[in-house]
Amino acid sequence: MILTYEDTKNLLTSQGKFHICLGLERTLAVLKILGNPQDKIKIVHIAGTNGKGSTAAILANILKCAGYKTGLYTSPHLIEYTERIKINGEEILKKDFAEYINEICLIADKHDIRLTEFEILTICAYKYFYDKKVDIAVIETGLGGRFDATNVCKKPLLSVITSISFDHTDRLGKTIEQIAFEKAGIIKEKSTVITEISNKGFKVIKQTAEEKKAKLIVVANYVEMNFKDGVNYAVIQDKKYEFPLLGLYQKSNLSLVMKALEYFKVSQKALEEGLKTAHWSARLEYIKQKNLIIDGAHNPDGANELKKSLDYYFRGQKRTFIYSTLNTKDYEKIAEILFNPDDTVYFYEFNNKNAVSYDEFTKKVNFIKNIKMFNPEELENIMNYGGLKIVTGSLYMIGSLYSRLKEFQTDV
Repeated sequence: MILTYEDTKNLLTSQGKFHICLGLERTLAVLKILGNPQDKIKIVHIAGTNGKGSTAAILANILKCAGYKTGLYTSPHLIEYTERIKINGEEILKKDFAEYINEICLIADKHDIRLTEFEILTICAYKYFYDKKVDIAVIETGLGGRFDATNVCKKPLLSVITSISFDHTDRLGKTIEQIAFEKAGIIKEKSTVITEISNKGFKVIKQTAEEKKAKLIVVANYVEMNFKDGVNYAVIQDKKYEFPLLGLYQKSNLSLVMKALEYFKVSQKALEEGLKTAHWSARLEYIKQKNLIIDGAHNPDGANELKKSLDYYFRGQKRTFIYSTLNTKDYEKIAEILFNPDDTVYFYEFNNKNAVSYDEFTKKVNFIKNIKMFNPEELENIMNYGGLKIVTGSLYMIGSLYSRLKEFQTDV
């Protein structure tokens, strides 16, 4: 039976697939049957706690503008699975997606290999990029690095490690050193890895690179941001580039991107166009018409970066939040960082088995004076409030509201 796109969605979210099981054996086994496509394409592999998705998206967009046929694999998606797999910014067609997933699942079933959702999607991305003959594939890890399903290519062209902080501590470790060790697992023997000297995991990354005899490229943050008349600019080596991705943390991501670009032929015109048209959904995404920020800050470092950026770009504006979180996150600490006592916070008890309830949240976070339970039917009214509106927290929650939020973006 040939699966439809809806069939594949149901399969991927079924109990048998929708879980995390770190390890490379299952992914490698199916890829071997498919001819190891991951070893036949040029890959930039990106790991990190925060910023890896933005870094991947910016780099892929600039490479596209420079004339490279560029694949981009990211996670999670907000609305459709096809968002995760793109070539030159175009999502894989639903029909093609269903065909690839069907082939992969048939192979796995035939050989009694029990793949997870992420493993199936990763295999799909590698096979699709190989079949479509991409010049370069920019691959973002899902969770960690060492045992992440993406970490199956023998030798990437480049590895990039972005900011490391605390997240997924139940799987990656309780210390920065342990987490950094997992992220640094993407470094291959005699390969090239790029990271920032200010990275909290720098010592471990350096040590891993030395052990693997890898070339370590150390970057200092040399990018500045300039926000003027509602337009954001990146200032790189004293030259201003229009750059729509808000967030002071993008200074770090852009520094890594600029160093990675030294390994490619990219004209000044392609760089300007790539920066000007860069897009990364739900990461300090600004909808000017409603003075609305959408951002998936779901760990303390992410919350800290969001707070710093709000204070920089929107200083003095009254803030109304729509917020949700999962019980796997340190939401008490996130709340302390993100919210001021006089902010208005609408807490969304959304439909997810790990979602924190309104009662749980208000019991543990009781310093906010004006906190209410969020009802999606109130969304339009809230968007008409004065001041800045911020929808943040769980990316799963943002995904459930994203289509409605984007409707507020008009051409006016």
